[in-house]
Amino acid sequence: MVEGIPAQESSIDAADPASAAFGDASTMPPLLLGTYNPKIDAKGRLALPAKFRGQLGEGMVMARGQERCIYLLPQAEFRRIAVQIQRTSMGNKAARDYLRVFLSGAVDTTPDKQGRILVPQMLRDYARLGSQVVVIGVGTRAEIWDARAWGEYLADKEQGYSDIADDVLPEWEW
Repeated sequence: MVEGIPAQESSIDAADPASAAFGDASTMPPLLLGTYNPKIDAKGRLALPAKFRGQLGEGMVMARGQERCIYLLPQAEFRRIAVQIQRTSMGNKAARDYLRVFLSGAVDTTPDKQGRILVPQMLRDYARLGSQVVVIGVGTRAEIWDARAWGEYLADKEQGYSDIADDVLPEWEW
């Protein structure tokens, strides 16, 4: 259920990739959206955006992400990704390398009573996080970025944003 909009009954529609992948709306993972600017305190704690707390659930996993960010995933989504990677042949060196880096940097976390999570030093170092951070919703995960790194990334990618839309987005039916 999207905030304020009741979930509608639906059936699996093979023509709709989201429906085919996840079934009806009640089985779809949360859709994390938006950009937030919390701070990391001296102890490495980050107050999660209130909207994300319920969507991520009580137990979540932090892991190394691409482009030096930190992924924050609901437990179920993390397990789905890990299983998918593990299904790749163990003879595939790239899959072994990715799995090692991804899983060795993953940690379980649960927000405290104030909604804060502790970002381990190893992940703070990996993402080069200072006290100013950005938390973005990216569909089934959130990402934690150093504020300056996010600003640079966004400025760089915005130039080509409309240029790549045709390659990335499915055809829209209006």
